[in-house]
Amino acid sequence: MKNLFINNRFYIALVIIILVFIISFSFTHLFFIAQILFFGFIALCAFEIFILYSKEGIIASRIYPEKLSNGDENPFKIVMENRYTFSTSLSIIDELPIQFQRRDTKWEVSLYSKENKEINYTIRPTKRGEYDFGAVNIFATSPIGFISRRFIMDQGVILPVYPSFLQMKKYEFAAFTQNLKDLGIKKVKRLGHTMEFEQIKDYVQGDDARTINWKATARRNGLMVNQFQDQRSQQIYCVIDKGRQMRMPFEGLSLLDYAINASLVMANIAIKKQDKAGLLTFSNKMSSMLKAEKTNRQMFKMQEMLFNQKTYYLESNFELLNSFVHTKINQRSLLLLFTNFESFFSMKRQLKYFKNMAKRHVVVVIFFHNTELDVLVNSNPQKMEEIYQQAIAETTVFEKELVVKELKRNGVHSILTKPQDLTVNTINKYLELKARGVI
Repeated sequence: MKNLFINNRFYIALVIIILVFIISFSFTHLFFIAQILFFGFIALCAFEIFILYSKEGIIASRIYPEKLSNGDENPFKIVMENRYTFSTSLSIIDELPIQFQRRDTKWEVSLYSKENKEINYTIRPTKRGEYDFGAVNIFATSPIGFISRRFIMDQGVILPVYPSFLQMKKYEFAAFTQNLKDLGIKKVKRLGHTMEFEQIKDYVQGDDARTINWKATARRNGLMVNQFQDQRSQQIYCVIDKGRQMRMPFEGLSLLDYAINASLVMANIAIKKQDKAGLLTFSNKMSSMLKAEKTNRQMFKMQEMLFNQKTYYLESNFELLNSFVHTKINQRSLLLLFTNFESFFSMKRQLKYFKNMAKRHVVVVIFFHNTELDVLVNSNPQKMEEIYQQAIAETTVFEKELVVKELKRNGVHSILTKPQDLTVNTINKYLELKARGVI
């Protein structure tokens, strides 16, 4: 019979019956008992098959989002109902896409008659693209336990995995509710009053005391402050390097994916602050460009463009990037360049292009601290080989600090960050530059 499976309990009972038959050859009075056990066993199996297949006993469905967020825990749910007139034991197996390489998504559930239950779990993809989910297999067993009937639900669905829109929404909500501090975003005080006056409002904790309007305070008999609006409609470009150095993985995500996720959040924050957000990607050649705008569809365009971005094994061409920026971006802009350097000399080769772009734009070079080297740096080496490894790790970490100092000395801003802190540090730098009136 289709979708019928035999449980371990069936084999255990069968072995016991066979043993009784074997023993009955020596003790003939047991032969009759063995026959009763055998025919009773057959009757129970037939009865269990009958009650399991007499109706559509289990109804279930998988509930999932329309698209998945890369690098985040995406919520999934399996809802099931027992329509049998008896209690059942269920084994649920969800066929996850091959990208996860997981075979442990199995749950054991007991359901009374007419009872509903749900299973909540999360899935964390680490690569963008399409994920092919298989069926949800449910194996139902009656209280007898010899036979299982398989129910196949949700036979296949393909879900796209986009850059981290959940992270984008989290930062957007925090900005809307003024809770960015909880996410590590620093509150930066404005330097001077070069911004445009917007309105007079009631004083709230955290407002700059220097903006108190004493005349309005005297009239209202309560503290009032002048509110200034940021300079608006500045162009912010996230420039993403897709060269071979961005293939390095951290916690399952490549550096490129960290940069893409941070770019999506950064662009959304910029648009919420009435700036224009755009995108550039490059490797050995220019890949794609999204002109800086602040329209309602800009974030949708950016998500679609970032969806298919991939790294290459080739060396990135910063000279070509410099020429492209000089030709295509005419208005002074903030260029957030996501790249990576593992040595001081690899940065030095590109420094002249950074300096040239910095003549017309505000350039922030963002590169990564290799957190895996911290283990070697902080270790206590015992062997000569371990001492050499620690020395190399310390040299690499020191060279990263030299890169920061050299860029600063040449008028180029920089961020040296751990991959997991990339988004927060990028937003902080953006807010700092706006507060200082640099952009």
